[in-house]
Amino acid sequence: MTTTRQDLETPALAPAPLIYGAFALGLTTAIAFRVIIILQHVAPGWVRPVWYFGVVGNLVFFYYRYRIAEKRKRAVDEHGLIGRIEADACFSPAEREALVYLLRSIKRSPENLNYLIISVFSIVAIGIDLALVLF
Repeated sequence: MTTTRQDLETPALAPAPLIYGAFALGLTTAIAFRVIIILQHVAPGWVRPVWYFGVVGNLVFFYYRYRIAEKRKRAVDEHGLIGRIEADACFSPAEREALVYLLRSIKRSPENLNYLIISVFSIVAIGIDLALVLF
């Protein structure tokens, strides 16, 4: 028996607590790495524990993000979505569900906020370190 596009299972979005938990983990580990430079000046004994928290937390966070990216790519490939769009073909119900999943997954993800907040904390960490070194 062959599997048709209509038979393929539509991927499901992760539950909101998992999405926002991963967001919080990624954000706190990113902040932890930026705090290390400050801890070297004010509490050197905390550098290693904070570094381990950052590394282990990043391991978990980036594995989660890897799985999301693989799930999105698999949905595109299994449903042949790029070819269907390029051919300007009508979509089957399964293909439409896969497209809706992809668009909702992208829309629901707070990754853009993660990038913005990490950038801001990077600038703040550099500023604080320079202030501690220069003053």
